Amino acid sequence: MMDKNAFRLISYGMYLVSSYGPGKLNGQIATTVFQVTSEPPLMAVSLNCQNYTNELIKKSQKFSIAVLSQETPLTLIGTFGFKCGRQVDKFSGMKYEACPSGNPKLLEYSLAHFDVEVTQTVELSSHTLFIGKVVESQILAQGQPMTYEYYHKIKGGKIQQNAPSYVK
Repeated sequence: MMDKNAFRLISYGMYLVSSYGPGKLNGQIATTVFQVTSEPPLMAVSLNCQNYTNELIKKSQKFSIAVLSQETPLTLIGTFGFKCGRQVDKFSGMKYEACPSGNPKLLEYSLAHFDVEVTQTVELSSHTLFIGKVVESQILAQGQPMTYEYYHKIKGGKIQQNAPSYVK
């Protein structure tokens, strides 16, 4: 027996994972972000293979992570979670700055920032697991990080079809 709803009981955070390409920044909401090791500091993220951010990370071999606060509005999550960066400039109107790596650092609704260089890529049928060395980290604001449960129960958020936790 496989009750896929059991997977929804695994605790997740809400993150903005971003990268860049020639003249283009992009990012997407991700829930599967985690620290792998402390020395060296390695982070991992799982992204759908069809997503534009996945394509940009494969080309640049770099990505950034923003830890989103509970105050993050649904409009930001809607832009980065439900729109395609191939058609929309997701960073238009956002407060951000470029890291030395070229990755965007979100300056609003972000509690912490990580800039990461990919060290390993694992293809997992529908998703790619990117593992990388943290080259920069910074606390940007005080507050509570948004969890996936908070996003659903308090904010009334939806699940995007490309999310690893999506269940029909």
